[in-house]
Amino acid sequence: MLCKCGKKAIYERRNEGRAYCKKCFTKFVEKNVKRVIGKNKLIKKDDIVAVGLSGGKDSSLLLFLLKKFFKNKIFAIMIDEGIGQYRKKSIKKGIELCKNLGVEYKIISFKEYFGFEMCDIIKKLNEKGMKVKPCTFCGVFRRYILNREARKYGATKVAVGINLDDEAESALMNLVRGDIEKFLKLGALPGLIKNKYLVQRIKPLVNLSSEEIYLYNKINKIPFYNKKKCPYAIDSIRLTIRKVLNELEEKYPGTKYQIVSFSEKIRKAALKGIGYSEAKDIEINKCKICKEPTSREICKACELLERIRNS
Repeated sequence: MLCKCGKKAIYERRNEGRAYCKKCFTKFVEKNVKRVIGKNKLIKKDDIVAVGLSGGKDSSLLLFLLKKFFKNKIFAIMIDEGIGQYRKKSIKKGIELCKNLGVEYKIISFKEYFGFEMCDIIKKLNEKGMKVKPCTFCGVFRRYILNREARKYGATKVAVGINLDDEAESALMNLVRGDIEKFLKLGALPGLIKNKYLVQRIKPLVNLSSEEIYLYNKINKIPFYNKKKCPYAIDSIRLTIRKVLNELEEKYPGTKYQIVSFSEKIRKAALKGIGYSEAKDIEINKCKICKEPTSREICKACELLERIRNS
């Protein structure tokens, strides 16, 4: 199998019927990310970008490319949830990458923020028989810390390593659940509200597959932690949808891309229909406990914290 340039191919994008050599594949990935950033105006000249860095393949590639493409101030935020060696090893890779790139980084732990780690939460869940999945706590607390710390250090954008597979899974998951609000928050530039307390999230990798990200990292020797599954991850609707999508992608190449593309068209049409051509400046509530922005009286993070402390 040969690349269009005549060299030996190392990757085939089956939905396009196109094969790539190492050099052309690297160019393809970089062009893909630049196109997403440019088309959606994700990063402007004066933006300060905080990258949510886990040390895994997606966020590592994201930091590498943003540093390569832009002269903006870029820094990384790593969150230590307290997931034993799994997180220690991934943070070690994240630190290695930051030092290689000359990027400033900050490591924030659940322990210093909330007074306990994920292992403590798991213990509480098991002891009390609480019907809340560990991933719910972890996801809410991570987003809470990332927004708060990014704002604290002056970031105007928070870049996260959501890839094509993740986005396709989220689109189908929200469809299955009938969750219109979350469906409308998909896309490379998610969110319906502009507010000075909410740092805008961006997803530059949304059109790259997990396989493409892995391969680019290997070709370009980007350090990353390669253990796929968190030890606390449990069976969920997302894992079921992931399995179905992988089977469809294998049989019908391009399925994931088409789902993401279609969901984006639906999302934009729906937003236009309700008068949202772009996110609007809206005053929102502040949590009466922590004073962070929320659509409720008490934010989700504080609600979960109260459940843990009172259990």
